[in-house]
Amino acid sequence: MRMRWAIAVVGVVALAAVAVNFYMPWRTTERVSDPHDVAAASCPADAKPAKLDFTMKDVDGKDVTLGDYKGKVILLDFWATWCPPCEVEIPWFADFQERFGKDGLQVIGISVDDPLDKLVPYIKEKKMNYIVLQGLGHEEVQEAFGPIVALPYTVLIGRDGRICAQHTGLTGNDVFEREIKALL
Repeated sequence: MRMRWAIAVVGVVALAAVAVNFYMPWRTTERVSDPHDVAAASCPADAKPAKLDFTMKDVDGKDVTLGDYKGKVILLDFWATWCPPCEVEIPWFADFQERFGKDGLQVIGISVDDPLDKLVPYIKEKKMNYIVLQGLGHEEVQEAFGPIVALPYTVLIGRDGRICAQHTGLTGNDVFEREIKALL
């Protein structure tokens, strides 16, 4: 009997973890009342400046400073290889980088807890065409943009370096695209 209860508890915890990471529109900071109003999706006047003075290694071992991308629209994605909702968003972000990179978008993924030997094959498999940084051991970056209570956690930063939107959990592709276009 105890084994059944243990299995039930594990199942409930797993279901809760998936539910927390699932798209819930009320958990985003999107400020658009009309989903077709692109102008309303731009950065709010009271947006806080993003802390961009962090330097981390990319998967090739090169130093990357977030501040070097000020002047571009930055989609900063905190993710992990074990996160199913993160895996759903990765192809969207690769598509955004391909379509909007020439217009000034830079997608940057920060792997929060994966070692390099796991990241490199994953990036190749998922065809990630954007910058991926090694976030393991860089909790200060998560603290600067958080609190990060679930993955994926995505921050949209305007060209002026202000945080224009933050999304916790799986967010709709259309929401990201609308916000990116408004900032470009």
